[in-house]
Amino acid sequence: MLHTGRLKNNCPTCFGTDGLEFTFTQVEKENSFFKKPASEIESNLYCHTCKNDIYPVNWTEDIERVFDYNKKIAETNKQYLKVKPLFYILVIAAIVLIAAVVYLLIPTI
Repeated sequence: MLHTGRLKNNCPTCFGTDGLEFTFTQVEKENSFFKKPASEIESNLYCHTCKNDIYPVNWTEDIERVFDYNKKIAETNKQYLKVKPLFYILVIAAIVLIAAVVYLLIPTI
């Protein structure tokens, strides 16, 4: 979860003013060699008063403005690439293998 923001706007469904909450999440792609976040940021608007998801079709202009502001805050998470130990092991094994092949194939003078 990147960012969560509470809104004071009226809910388009129940017209409550204290239950709206934006949630911004970013999925992480992970395999045996590395872990990195996806470039897309997913957002969700949920009303805790009426217990419903509010879809963008029902958003008012005020909600869209608050959404744009909160999305800018959520996008401050930088892209990174975190390699795992298996990646380093394979790189070292490849270097050793290439060095062994070069050593055995080049005749000694």
